[in-house]
Amino acid sequence: MTHVPDTPLLDTVKIPADLRGLQVSQLRQLADELRAETISAVSVTGGHLGAGLGVVELTTAIHYVFNTPDDRLIWDVGHQCYPHKILTGRRDRIRTLRTGGGLSGFTKRSESEYDPFGAAHSSTSISAALGFAVANKMAGKPGKAIAVIGDGAMSAGMAYEAMNNAQAAGNRLVVILNDNDMSIAPPVGGLSAYLSRLVSSSEYLGLRSLASKLARKLSRRIHNAAAKAEEYARGMAMGGTLFEELGFYYVGPIDGHNLDQLIPVLENVRDNAEGPVLVHVVTQKGKGYAPAEAAADKYHGVVKFDVITGKQDKGPGGGPPAYQNVFGETLAKLADTDPTICAITAAMPSGTGVDKFAQAHPDRSFDVGIAEQHGVTFAAGLAAQGMRPFCAIYSTFLQRAYDQVVHDVAIQNLPVRFAIDRAGLVGADGSTHAGSFDITYLATLPNMVVMSPSDEAELVHMTYTAACYDSGPIAFRYPRGNGIGVPLPEVPQRLEIGKGRVVREGKKVAILSLGTRLAEALKAADTLDAKGLSTSVADLRFAKPLDEDLIRHMIATHEVVVTVEEAAVGGLGAHVLTLASDLGLMDTGLKIRTMRLPDIFQEHDNPQKQYDEAGLNAPQIVETVLKALRHNSAGVEVEEAGVRA
Repeated sequence: MTHVPDTPLLDTVKIPADLRGLQVSQLRQLADELRAETISAVSVTGGHLGAGLGVVELTTAIHYVFNTPDDRLIWDVGHQCYPHKILTGRRDRIRTLRTGGGLSGFTKRSESEYDPFGAAHSSTSISAALGFAVANKMAGKPGKAIAVIGDGAMSAGMAYEAMNNAQAAGNRLVVILNDNDMSIAPPVGGLSAYLSRLVSSSEYLGLRSLASKLARKLSRRIHNAAAKAEEYARGMAMGGTLFEELGFYYVGPIDGHNLDQLIPVLENVRDNAEGPVLVHVVTQKGKGYAPAEAAADKYHGVVKFDVITGKQDKGPGGGPPAYQNVFGETLAKLADTDPTICAITAAMPSGTGVDKFAQAHPDRSFDVGIAEQHGVTFAAGLAAQGMRPFCAIYSTFLQRAYDQVVHDVAIQNLPVRFAIDRAGLVGADGSTHAGSFDITYLATLPNMVVMSPSDEAELVHMTYTAACYDSGPIAFRYPRGNGIGVPLPEVPQRLEIGKGRVVREGKKVAILSLGTRLAEALKAADTLDAKGLSTSVADLRFAKPLDEDLIRHMIATHEVVVTVEEAAVGGLGAHVLTLASDLGLMDTGLKIRTMRLPDIFQEHDNPQKQYDEAGLNAPQIVETVLKALRHNSAGVEVEEAGVRA
């Protein structure tokens, strides 16, 4: 039964303008109701919980102090934006989060004017906010840009690249560092809160400005010395020297759950700042919900749960293992006898299965934080020195390190192993997290080997094959979720590079499958056989190098060849067509059809509906074959425009 909280004050707030009509003394009650509504909504839909609960007070304070949407609020990553969505006109749809046709789990420009910039990847907020702020400055508009960035996102170099250029924004840029799980500051207390309020006040800033002007008149040496003295004095007291060096005026740390501290500091920043400001707030993930406070990692992302007990509805349990765990456990076993194997991930140890490896081999496991570029080049250095690094990164996040893949790995032909998780569609996380492009952006590179397992047993074999392969870079991509239930091999098999396998023999139709669409290809073959269309099915295993002999045989002995892959245009199908063209087989009247993800960014939905929309389930494979043969749905050959097919 859905738990719906009593929210009399929140019921009066539809948009932030309503919020700004409240008294400051009412904000504590509003925040408590907002937290209860967030918990209730996520208990119904699942999604990201801990991060959102940690910024309830901060969200309330920002919308109270700043004039959103004219002041642009940009959330980094965006998984903490559920309270923001509730306050910005979307409360009536909040229980549609991450469902087909419902609200996105991240900020999204097309969804609301209060989402000025879409986010789902990390560390982009300061760069985007700088763009908004500079545009306002050039246009003479007063609006500010507020970037809220978590400390995890501060591990990526892009955040510092943006801060290095922030002075161009003048006083129109405010960065709020949401310090929620990394001790980058001394404990929050009364003294630091007092100092933060003091140094952001108009009196202090006015005095600081006057002193600066007097020092400049005396001499540049005195001015520089005074500035450095003040900067380092504040840095020693409050930890802001780094940010000052990057051109920010640093304020903090302050308690991100104390509205009596947040409101006056943000008001001072709004009204008195002379240049870009960084406000350092300390928050707690899962704040205000005991189960999430006790286990922040388990409540970062949740399925549906019972609000009272906190128990998550994870289904009956058992069943096939998750692909990421198959990878992690296989790699850990291989490393037992190979001291050169090591694993690298970028802030996703449990999501990639590297946590399994780390439990067995902690000294050879590296979480580099949200720094994919560094992770790839770090792996390249390890490989150049004789190690066998496995770089385990989600497909969508590996995109961020493409230059490093090309320049530091492929050109130098270094044997870095890329374990690419979340390849293909990802359901509720939607287009920002879909692994649609990795075949296209990897298989185009010289020296690169690209594999894709059709099931969890094949993933074991490919992990072992990658460990054995020292001739250059090699990648294997696998989907989100669980395997299909095949037994895992006790002894892994080393696959021959560039060789597929025929899993079903036929005579008229050939389906060339790559990856886990093989099960649907086999279902399609059953249907086609029942229509009298004898069908072969091959599991190519490799997108690069292609199994040229197998493909040539299929082309020579079948009337129609269909390629099936869970990837964007430019992947397997394009490479098969190129091969057929290079071999001079396109002039034989052969019918080749390529089935792949559509040339759109697919919205979030349940996976089955996404596959139907993409046209990658068995019925669509059958339909593609019938159209190629110009047969009707019953498998009977038909005529079109008076010409017999």
